[in-house]
Amino acid sequence: MCRAHGRPGSFLPHAWVNAEPVPRFYPNVVTLAHDEAALAEQRDTVGILLKSSLPGRWSVKDSFHALDLSRQGFDVLLEASWIRSVMPVEGPSSDIAWQQETEGKALLPFNDPNFAMFTGRRGYAVVAGGMLYRAAGVVGLSNVVADAPDAVAVWRSLSLLATRTFPRLPLVGYESGRELLAALDAGFEIGDPLRIWVKAPA
Repeated sequence: MCRAHGRPGSFLPHAWVNAEPVPRFYPNVVTLAHDEAALAEQRDTVGILLKSSLPGRWSVKDSFHALDLSRQGFDVLLEASWIRSVMPVEGPSSDIAWQQETEGKALLPFNDPNFAMFTGRRGYAVVAGGMLYRAAGVVGLSNVVADAPDAVAVWRSLSLLATRTFPRLPLVGYESGRELLAALDAGFEIGDPLRIWVKAPA
């Protein structure tokens, strides 16, 4: 997503970091490991960003629930759990019709072969959606949209669409609350916890 906006960020040994403003709801730091050396590098990286002129609220995705950034002026925005699906679970049929979007007003990487965005319609109304992105041997599922009565069916449908679009790869994501329960009811497995830290502007 950041690459689509011309701000791809950089991979360090133990973190991905972007020192520029990123799209809304996306982090500026994502942790990639959680041993002591990794945590030290991640704290240093966050410290450097704190001294930069990064505007507005920005966030850190603590992928392993291992960083404590409270003393650096961060608040916990979200606590969630990783989820994983290897074998999609068939469920009751749904009247939602799905299609892959190939263009749109939003600046999304529609031309990237690793990206796919699906919308679900009931009649002419868009009632559901989700985004898939293939990377490093897995497919990430994010931005799932579903009304509560449709949630389990939507998660099942997106899991099946991921298998057809990017075969033979596990599907991963993270959720909390009702969305997490819907994903579990749709056949996803729950994994380790993660946390999102947010820094308000000074």
